[in-house]
Amino acid sequence: MHDVAHDYGKGQYFWVWGALLLLTGVEVWLGYRQIFEPVHMLQVLLVLSIIKSALIIGYFMHLKFETALMRWVLVFSVTACFIIMFFFFFPDADRIIRLGVK
Repeated sequence: MHDVAHDYGKGQYFWVWGALLLLTGVEVWLGYRQIFEPVHMLQVLLVLSIIKSALIIGYFMHLKFETALMRWVLVFSVTACFIIMFFFFFPDADRIIRLGVK
């Protein structure tokens, strides 16, 4: 086992934190403005959430500095979860469009 130095200083973490704050602000703004249809809004918010989770996992949970095998296991698991979520969330979004919100 060998230790790899991966401390780039606090500045990098502040940039990531700023990006997370900006993405959260965009999500809140989109939620209040509702400029997309519900299906497209769900897609946009899911993509933004994927980006935020990748930043959190990569930097704050230090996965960026793990072995390639560990990263691929995570990518496969997350992809499988998103495929499963696709079958549950998007039919509900379509139902809202067809039936309306009460």
